[in-house]
Amino acid sequence: MSEHTALIAPAAAEFAAILRGIGESDLSARTPCAEYDVRALLNHLLYWGPWLEAAGRKTAPPEVSTGEAEADLVGGEWLADIEKQTARLVDVFGASEAWQGQTTFGGNPMPASMAGYMVLDEFVFHGWDLARATGAEFAVLPEVADAVYAIALEIGDQARAMKVYGEEVAVADDATPFERALGASGRDPGWTP
Repeated sequence: MSEHTALIAPAAAEFAAILRGIGESDLSARTPCAEYDVRALLNHLLYWGPWLEAAGRKTAPPEVSTGEAEADLVGGEWLADIEKQTARLVDVFGASEAWQGQTTFGGNPMPASMAGYMVLDEFVFHGWDLARATGAEFAVLPEVADAVYAIALEIGDQARAMKVYGEEVAVADDATPFERALGASGRDPGWTP
């Protein structure tokens, strides 16, 4: 899985560019994730980021007193918080050690590569979700698109069973690899608010 380490930084850079374009008025905008508006999706990212970091470092997860739905992490410094978190995830998952062996996430054992897949998915799929919600352009390098498509095919059934992906969405025969990845993850590439 070390071939994915080189994809983390460019995926994170595009993700961060989208974050920096989000204004206060965008926080209530709907996203392609039916249960999330922009604020809730940012809250989701801020809540689970430390768990992913711990999985990558193979250390104990953070101690929390509330679940994601009860957490209110999108305060006045949310952008700085998520940029720092993104930088830490790039640092961890940009190293091949994070992808090797076993780890745990949410108390559940899993291959460490699965945690890496989750980080790449968070940057790319949720980056696209936020871009769509706010009207921003989202650029994906071809090698990143190919990787998330392969990941979506590999883990799709498991991710759908865990309610991480939605039901697969059919895409056009001439769809790009990224549009195919979106469809495989349960997203409609043509979604608009």
